[in-house]
Amino acid sequence: MSVTILPDLGAEIFIPVCAIVGILFSLVQWYYVSQVKLSPGRDSANNNSAAAKNGYSDYLIEEEEGVNDHNVVIKCAEIQNAISEGATSFLFTEYKYVGIFMILFAVLIFVFLGSVEGFSTKPQACLYDKTKTCKPALATAAFSTISFVLGAVTSVVSGFLGMKIATCANARTTLEARKGVGKAFITAFRSGAVMGFLLAANGLLVLFIAINLFKLYYGDDWGGLFESITGYGLGGSSMALFGRVGGGIYTKAADVGADLVGKVERNIPEDDPRNPAVIADNVGDNVGDIAGMGSDLFGSYAESSCAALVVASISSFGNNHEYTPMLYPLIISSMGILVCLITTLFATDFFEIKAVKEIEPALKKQLIISTVIMTFGIALVTWLAVPSTFTIFNFGTQKVVQNWELFLCVAVGLWAGLIIGFVTEYYTSNAYSPVQDVADSCRTGAATNVIFGLALGYKSVIIPIFAIAVSIFVSFSFAAMYGIAVAALGMLSTIATGLAIDAYGPISDNAGGIAEMAGMSHRIRERTDALDAAGNTTAAIGKGFAIGSAALVSLALFGAFVSRAGVHVVDVLTPKVFIGLIVGAMLPYWFSAMTMKSVGSAALKMVEEVRRQFNTIPGLMEGTAKPDYATCVKISTDASIKEMIPPGALVMLTPLIVGILFGVETLSGVLAGSLVSGVQIAISASNTGGAWDNAKKYIEAGASEHARTLGPKGSDPHKAAVIGDTIGDPLKDTSGPSLNILIKLMAVESLVFAPFFASHGGLLFKIF
Repeated sequence: MSVTILPDLGAEIFIPVCAIVGILFSLVQWYYVSQVKLSPGRDSANNNSAAAKNGYSDYLIEEEEGVNDHNVVIKCAEIQNAISEGATSFLFTEYKYVGIFMILFAVLIFVFLGSVEGFSTKPQACLYDKTKTCKPALATAAFSTISFVLGAVTSVVSGFLGMKIATCANARTTLEARKGVGKAFITAFRSGAVMGFLLAANGLLVLFIAINLFKLYYGDDWGGLFESITGYGLGGSSMALFGRVGGGIYTKAADVGADLVGKVERNIPEDDPRNPAVIADNVGDNVGDIAGMGSDLFGSYAESSCAALVVASISSFGNNHEYTPMLYPLIISSMGILVCLITTLFATDFFEIKAVKEIEPALKKQLIISTVIMTFGIALVTWLAVPSTFTIFNFGTQKVVQNWELFLCVAVGLWAGLIIGFVTEYYTSNAYSPVQDVADSCRTGAATNVIFGLALGYKSVIIPIFAIAVSIFVSFSFAAMYGIAVAALGMLSTIATGLAIDAYGPISDNAGGIAEMAGMSHRIRERTDALDAAGNTTAAIGKGFAIGSAALVSLALFGAFVSRAGVHVVDVLTPKVFIGLIVGAMLPYWFSAMTMKSVGSAALKMVEEVRRQFNTIPGLMEGTAKPDYATCVKISTDASIKEMIPPGALVMLTPLIVGILFGVETLSGVLAGSLVSGVQIAISASNTGGAWDNAKKYIEAGASEHARTLGPKGSDPHKAAVIGDTIGDPLKDTSGPSLNILIKLMAVESLVFAPFFASHGGLLFKIF
């Protein structure tokens, strides 16, 4: 086989250096954000002083009249502290329960995988080459357990850091909004970039270190090495599941309770400080949309890397011990960090936002610029790090592949992600006709709004599914299952930019809430609302990326599972496979039912508590009495911790039960069925909810003649839009985003336990 231009030492230096550059860049961005001071300076009490205001020497041109700057800063800091304390308290409670699960599941991995060869410590014949000896199954059990714990801890840290960054940035964004929308945008975007780069760099660095440490033991047994590394993806995704479901239930219980009583019944504005659920609502944005989303995208990244590495380890890269091409998936991610760094500078340094209408285009340009530059980056690293010709494992045979074909696999995934992102934007942004049609349907009440919204969601599935289908066909034709795995990596290669755009939304949302609670003028609220509306659309784009990549990742993991479990053909006409297929297709519905009902039950308690406070606390509506925020925070916390366990158990236990009782053929049917139906439901749920949310904002903003005929706030069409938005909340922030974890997690779990299922599974069919 031909050699690579980039030597092994070059790869060993390039990957960690890129990760460290990503971490340093995130720290620089955080330094700029932290310059906005949340404690008033010594001179700030002097309103005539142009110095020492919020860490800037320039005069606050847009400063509100009649409101003392000193008091506003203190009030914003108090609200931010309340949100930060609530979010930290919830995450610690969640992680305590999740930590117990993590220990129990780690023991389960060790016992199941260790029992494959009866806990033998003797070397065994290699699975794909019986002439060679490989490390014992007990070693795979031990190292899979270690990598599972590593992935879980990295996922938890990613989510927690994201939440901490967001809760420190929200009030700073509010204060910067007094200087104009441009300053507020840069603060929110920089904060999102801190999270994006930290997560991408940490995930890459931990995986790289784990591979090199495991290599000290495994030596030339690369098949065993990379099989044990798959535990990293399993750990990341299992934590993400609980983070997404728990955080999603928390945020939507508070959101639904606050909206139904506050907006519809009491006719008070969103985030009004008189609303008892307002702090819980803002806390929820951070634990669900930030911590949960961070863990989710980390899980996707870890699994796509693991799927590619497993397939490569039994191809010519692994068989010939070619270190640099073996680490090609990590080299793509490293290049992605450098590309996203350059892309971020376009938003923060090269171009300045001067008007509200420039916000959404600036965020869209981030996606386009990162995709275009990354295409050249992929071409460069493929030319440097991959031999001109090599072979890829393809279900028992070795397929000859050329490096330009591998480049096309990654590029097709990258561009499919952009297409999915823009289609999602078209269906969820209020700048286009689909959302405007949904808003218009509110004229005749909530029922027509719901009908239009559901239809929009179903229709929005069409183009993304074609994009995923084309990328699967092209990548599989060129490089078999490895092609699909690197296509998923291509889609996630610009994860730092994607996360920056995604985290920007909840930070802006919180900033608006703080502006309202601090009693700042309507002009400040208009600016934060404009930032939030763009953030809603970009959050929907982020979910589209996550779902699209999840489809490719789970298919690549499915291929690796089938190979590892020794399933030669998945024939849907055999009863064993077909029953799995039909049950697998049902699982996303069962899971969605559980999560939707959980939000509904928690929201019911929240609505009752908010009504009780409005009815029993004298002076609450007049603003002379303070609501009891703590009780609402407790309702959300208790409900989410209790309700996240059944959906989590459904996802985690299904592969184990099916594999042990029915065997690998039925399990392969379950994985295929859940993938096919889960992707469709996830896209439609996310887009329906996003469209309803922005239809409501379209009416509230009243930016066009058409919107003004439907408003103002409190009108019948607006109330119908609020009801649609409330129905969409659990769809777009709980069920939809969690479904992409379901399809990935079941696939990676099946791959990790494949040796056990292959040797001991199918008990029912053996008995009967």
